[in-house]
Amino acid sequence: MAHTFLLEPGRWAMEGNWLERNGMPISVKGMTLVAWNRDNWFTMATKLIFPGSDRSEISLQYKGRLHDGERQYTFLLQHNILGQVEGEGWIGLDTIVQRYWVLGDRQRRSGFETLHRISQDTYYLSSGILAGHFLTNTMEASLERQST
Repeated sequence: MAHTFLLEPGRWAMEGNWLERNGMPISVKGMTLVAWNRDNWFTMATKLIFPGSDRSEISLQYKGRLHDGERQYTFLLQHNILGQVEGEGWIGLDTIVQRYWVLGDRQRRSGFETLHRISQDTYYLSSGILAGHFLTNTMEASLERQST
């Protein structure tokens, strides 16, 4: 079974929990749209909201390139809180792992995401953001592919 998230265009609904240092988990919901063009460039747009919380929404705009025959890719990300971000991803047999770093950031923030394939229509996301060597927040969520 091949990956369907990221490697195929589509729309994915997300639901899970967000946890910040010294805080209680809060509910998070979101949507991710993935699109591809002919030159192996992809775009991905994600919006996260926090129902029942006064926390501001998070929006992410990715642009990346997967080279022919490769299992690694690079991307640029515009994050409405972190700013300009660069990253890389690896496509494994059952997981997609991304790591990224914030450009020109005095706090030396970076992050990671692991997307584990449960089925063709379901993935489990685990992610975190670090400032220097310390975790500042994590997120765990299920992603479900939406029919078009």
